[in-house]
Amino acid sequence: MSTLFDRLKERGFIEAVTDEKLPDYLEEKPFTVYVGFDPTADSLHLGHLLPIMAMHWFQQAGHRVLLLVGGATGMVGDPSGRSDERNLLTKEEIDENVRKVKLQIGKFIDFDSDNPAEIVNNIDWIGPMTFIDWLRDVGKHFNINHMLAKDSVKSRLASETGISYTEFSYQTMQAYDFKYLCEHEDCLLQCGGSDQWGNITAGIDLVRKSLQKQAYGITFPLLATSSGEKFGKSAGNAVWLDPELTSPYKFYQYWINSSDDDVERFLNYFTFMDMSDIAAVVDEHAAEPHRRLGQNRLAAEMTRLVHGEEGLKIAELASNILFGGDIEGLSDAELSDIFADVPSSEMAMADLEQGMSVIDVFSACGLAKSKGDARRLIQGGGARVNNQKIAGIEAEITKDMLASESCIVLRSGKKNYHLIKFK
Repeated sequence: MSTLFDRLKERGFIEAVTDEKLPDYLEEKPFTVYVGFDPTADSLHLGHLLPIMAMHWFQQAGHRVLLLVGGATGMVGDPSGRSDERNLLTKEEIDENVRKVKLQIGKFIDFDSDNPAEIVNNIDWIGPMTFIDWLRDVGKHFNINHMLAKDSVKSRLASETGISYTEFSYQTMQAYDFKYLCEHEDCLLQCGGSDQWGNITAGIDLVRKSLQKQAYGITFPLLATSSGEKFGKSAGNAVWLDPELTSPYKFYQYWINSSDDDVERFLNYFTFMDMSDIAAVVDEHAAEPHRRLGQNRLAAEMTRLVHGEEGLKIAELASNILFGGDIEGLSDAELSDIFADVPSSEMAMADLEQGMSVIDVFSACGLAKSKGDARRLIQGGGARVNNQKIAGIEAEITKDMLASESCIVLRSGKKNYHLIKFK
């Protein structure tokens, strides 16, 4: 029977551990383990998923999971892996971000079982401390030479911008989080990305010096795609879990566009599928890679997990439509979701009821530069209404062509869409 550590290693989660005996200790008794997230935005993004999924497996194995939302550290900003300083957020912004992030974490971690995960916020214990308290009770345990030796600090000191005292102090705050949770929650294990190694070991040192206890750390790999691009970015922008920031369709497409070389790795990291099921998908995909079965399964699993069955339905429908499928029988809300990222304009319903020249509509909305251009587009077969080719230049757009209660979708060429909303 495989152990938790075996399972995490098999799925690719383990980058490093602070004690080679930790895998055995994890089997001897339940641990309390924590991972932290600084709420510097009002949504988690794909870069946060790996530690969240790891916490899922810890919880499944019977360990107690604490998810630390950094209301205090988020106001300072972690310099790890950064070449510049973050903009500092207000307390009100942090509080709102914390509220939203809590809701998103609940999609991956169980808060209602017999072994419920808990969310803690470090503003609760760091906030009440005075500066004198901090220097006396925390600062005395930190050696400046050791702090300067951390990779996250050295890289910033070597840069033109340097590092502020605010960010330099970050490692003491994260270390104190570990000490506080060890003292008050019996938490002996912290996990994080490999860029957190210095912060985690600083916490282990503080626990040892101040509490005379042995604490441990596990780091996960920092993800990149097989082509070397930063994981979780699409055209340079973060792929968010909040549908208001990244639509279910765009989220779905991110996974659909995964390289063949990344599919197995991402299925292991980000889904709850059994390893045997993943192996079957990978084998089936390898037999007929042109069908992209692996990418389709990955996209479906991830979109269902983050956005639910309804979000997956919208994403698959949008994918079908944007590759030329029929556009009919939809609601205004569904069309608005599908075409959230395309240009739109409003026209009068009264004009539609009388019938509108297709040439006039295409030129008015900007899909054609002029009526002459619209005429040539139609004659060349490049103009479509609801993905249906327009019969000829005399054609009209009428009310019975509505794809939803009040919308029609125009298309020029293969990819240029425009949503018309009739009022």
